[in-house]
Amino acid sequence: MAFASNSGAGPMADINVTPLVDVMLVLLIIFMVTAPALSYQIQVDLPQRTSNPPPPPKDPPEPIRLRIEAGGTVTWNNTPIPLSTLQAALEVEAERAGADVTRQPTVEIQTDMEAQYETLAKVLSRTKNAGMAKIAFVEPGA
Repeated sequence: MAFASNSGAGPMADINVTPLVDVMLVLLIIFMVTAPALSYQIQVDLPQRTSNPPPPPKDPPEPIRLRIEAGGTVTWNNTPIPLSTLQAALEVEAERAGADVTRQPTVEIQTDMEAQYETLAKVLSRTKNAGMAKIAFVEPGA
């Protein structure tokens, strides 16, 4: 291998590829570490197809319509309700249905376009903690 000496013939115009190789090796190691993590499957329980689906419930209960306004006000079927009593009221509705989840009313949550996410998160957590199984989101303006 011949080495050239820089004997005053001008600036050296060779490209230093060592930093490029170092960066590429680091990227290769990062890719090798993260690629197996991306291949793990997530278990999702989807409803299975049946030839005889269960009959729809006769005389289903009226849904509970919760609306979250921009100022943080929550209304239950157009009646304002404080967040502190929301979970207790939902627990009463869940207990009224008993152990049969199909007899529970659907909780339809509708939010104002300017409502804060924090209020929605509180309403969702209180609804879930009350034991309500059927929660639906309603499009604003519907």
